[in-house]
Amino acid sequence: VHVAESGGGAVQVGGSLRLSCAISGYTGSSLCMAWFRQAPGKEREGVAAMTTDDLTSYADTVKGRFTISQDNAKNTLFLQMNSLKPEDTALYYCAADGCQLVAGWVPFGEADYNYWGQGTQVTVSS
Repeated sequence: VHVAESGGGAVQVGGSLRLSCAISGYTGSSLCMAWFRQAPGKEREGVAAMTTDDLTSYADTVKGRFTISQDNAKNTLFLQMNSLKPEDTALYYCAADGCQLVAGWVPFGEADYNYWGQGTQVTVSS
């Protein structure tokens, strides 16, 4: 499975960015996907995650500002980021793995994902 992010960049406070993640090589029936981020000097943290049946989950710090979505036909995951803050500055990673679809459950931990991209930098300046 190959995972590749794109769309990072530098924006000012209050601006928007849309990250994309191309996922290829997965042949299973159900896939879980997520965005993580790691700021300098901090541990990597979950940002948003979703399953192929469109269940989503968000970190409290991004609820109402970020939206995770997918294009099943193109095997692409997106993260729309609005109202960006300086504390959103980080290296953003896309992750994916096969998963069992359980009602109401979206995997949100690093250990839930075995396939990772190289990361794309997001920098928010004031």
